[in-house]
Amino acid sequence: MTPDYWPRAIAELADRDRVLARLIAHYSDLQLRSRGDAFGTLTRSIVGQQISIKAADTVWGRLAEALPAIDPAAVLAADPQRLRACGLSARKVEYLADLARHFADGRLGGGSWDEDDEAVIAALTAVKGIGRWTAEMFLIFYLLRPDVLPLDDIGLQRAMRLHYNGDVPLARLKMRKIADAWSPWRSVATWYLWRSLDPVPVEY
Repeated sequence: MTPDYWPRAIAELADRDRVLARLIAHYSDLQLRSRGDAFGTLTRSIVGQQISIKAADTVWGRLAEALPAIDPAAVLAADPQRLRACGLSARKVEYLADLARHFADGRLGGGSWDEDDEAVIAALTAVKGIGRWTAEMFLIFYLLRPDVLPLDDIGLQRAMRLHYNGDVPLARLKMRKIADAWSPWRSVATWYLWRSLDPVPVEY
């Protein structure tokens, strides 16, 4: 599933920002996609915390083989030691169980996603192991919200430093000021800046 606002967003961003105009032209064959699986998206984000993309892919593959499905019921029914054997830390096993309970008892899912961005972030960060960054990735990669600016994201910080400040670190206030020109398409701008560092799109 791809966002229907993409053509309008890239046209407006390219018109406003020279850096983005160049990146949009260079990566014209790619765009953001949602897997359409809320629990899977959040599970992937927890699995990938503080490890490399390659390591996260390995752990995810083992998890997919160990469970009959990547869903709340399967996670709650699984022996924690079996999950640990997939390469998950004890803490991440705890996080996944709490996430699964939030879905199983209805605290997350369905109407939860109809709220505004900050309300969704508040609901998600009530889960153990989910902070603001993970919630923002969910807004971008699952809900396809168009105007998310993940200031804590290392990739975005690096790309903005490289393209807008001569590879010198930028203060958050300066990052936000630059990004003001991208609104209401800051998710799209962020996605293209990520592409400038890694042309293969990450999908949660």
